[in-house]
Amino acid sequence: MGTRVIFKAYPGRLTGGVEADVMAANELATHAFLQDVPEEEMCPNLQILLGGFQTSTGEQWLVFRDDGKSTAANYATIAREATTEGRAVGEWEFWDRFNRDLPIKRRQVFIIKLLRGAFNGLSYMHTHNRLHQSLGPASVVLNIIEERDVGYLVPRLRDLAFAVDISDRAIFGSRDLPLDTASEALSEGLWRRAAKSGASTPLERKAFGIADDIYAAGLLLAYMAFIPFCEAGSIDGPSLQRLLESTFQLDMEAVREYCKADDRWTEGVNFLDLGDGAGWELLQAMLNPNYRLRPTAKAVLDHRFMTGAVL
Repeated sequence: MGTRVIFKAYPGRLTGGVEADVMAANELATHAFLQDVPEEEMCPNLQILLGGFQTSTGEQWLVFRDDGKSTAANYATIAREATTEGRAVGEWEFWDRFNRDLPIKRRQVFIIKLLRGAFNGLSYMHTHNRLHQSLGPASVVLNIIEERDVGYLVPRLRDLAFAVDISDRAIFGSRDLPLDTASEALSEGLWRRAAKSGASTPLERKAFGIADDIYAAGLLLAYMAFIPFCEAGSIDGPSLQRLLESTFQLDMEAVREYCKADDRWTEGVNFLDLGDGAGWELLQAMLNPNYRLRPTAKAVLDHRFMTGAVL
């Protein structure tokens, strides 16, 4: 029918082992479940699976609608170079050459819309009892990266191979229905971390899983607040995460004071400073060391930083 598609191939068992089959089966099953709703109820912020097949050599191939090949990670790298050179991502607008603050303001708008789309997709997954479990800048696909075309931007979540079922059937178990063994195998690490955090009952485990996704979303927020706005070469994703988690033990006030002292990170600090520090406030909530105190995805979307009220 002329639909443009993207193929995602998992290696066969001879090269990828049984784990590759499990991941492919889990990604296919998760998309099939999330898309099993009337078209008008479909979330626009999830990648659309069209089907899948297995080759004669045992490879598992998934077929997705082509809604863009660039990711948030790609955009952040390009935006970082643009910030360093004082220009826009994509074509300039006329007044940009007279006021260099204009590209930065559009960058702020673009990134908030990017994050809002990603978190809306996450909220949809949580509402339908699925965890993403591998959320990051490479798992958010974009249909455009030109900042002046932000009105057409539709971010979509992808990479659901590690998604976890947190429905009552999966959490509480059922004697009548078999559990999804693929999802069960991929969730073992999550439940071990939940136990270490004191989440022992089924409902506590479910709450921990949701909060764990929110933590990953918080790291995504930090990444998109700094990498696109900081001078090229001054910080990268792993270094930023170490700064947040190890150096400052998730104390955002201390992080802000440290970052404020480095001129190469000024625009990132300014972005989170919008609305009397609304970005820092949201980041602190999402990265709260106590998983019980982290907000839901819906609460994140309703926060004044994410609604765009600070712009």
